[in-house]
Amino acid sequence: QSAYSTRSTFNPDYEGGEDGNRFAIGREDRRNRLYSELTKLGIDPTEIETHPDLFGTAALRTYNSFLLPKNEGAWAVAESPTRARAVANSISFLMREYKADHEKWLRNVDKNRAEHGNGIDGAMRLNDHVSNTTSPERNSCKHPITIILDNVRSAHNVGNILRLAETSQVDTVRLCGMTPRPPHPKVLKTAMGSAEYVSLGADDDGTTNLSTLRTVLDLKAKGVLIFGVETTKNATSLWNAPIPSDENIPVAYIFGNELIGVDVDVLRECDSIISIPTYGIQ
Repeated sequence: QSAYSTRSTFNPDYEGGEDGNRFAIGREDRRNRLYSELTKLGIDPTEIETHPDLFGTAALRTYNSFLLPKNEGAWAVAESPTRARAVANSISFLMREYKADHEKWLRNVDKNRAEHGNGIDGAMRLNDHVSNTTSPERNSCKHPITIILDNVRSAHNVGNILRLAETSQVDTVRLCGMTPRPPHPKVLKTAMGSAEYVSLGADDDGTTNLSTLRTVLDLKAKGVLIFGVETTKNATSLWNAPIPSDENIPVAYIFGNELIGVDVDVLRECDSIISIPTYGIQ
């Protein structure tokens, strides 16, 4: 067992034993009881486990904490016959709260886009918008750059990238796989008010951007040059990368998971792989 593994997450499938996760004992029974109570409330339990929009939410954390308690006290409470009903009611409230926040988020996005313009396809208008670089209107142009986040884990990282994307006026940011997305509170906190001005794709709700590979193939079909940002043997240094000098050529940069990087299948579809030179230990 790693020194950094928690009791509730290390090897959850192993029930018991000196080095096992004893708090996983009875997990399937707790899951069945919770499923039953959630179904009574009209909630599809599989949606909680699989829907990307719920990743990192309080509803999912509450769900997982019931299935895999972290300590003896929590485990004893979870085993109480009435606990599943209480947890189901709590999850129901948290899901309603999340959906209300999400609707509020979408209304704010619509309002801000109406006032300041939508970034979707805005980059394609860069050259037509204004040729005078000293014009104040130039600052509102979208550059033909798409940032693709492939299963990035940290909501704080996502928020920082959205903030960078807004100040750089890139066309869109695609949040793929398990990447946290607005209105995740940690995303909005680190984005510091900029997330509402960043286009997340066709629908801005993540539904068209869940698959990194599909996103890449769709962009390639539109003539976008795809650059994977990864440290592979065939990667070209950023300083020597074949990035188009023509600012009107659309490009996309893929950044991967903090631990495992960009998916191999996605890298195969890239027009080029570039690496950012680093000189420190980490």
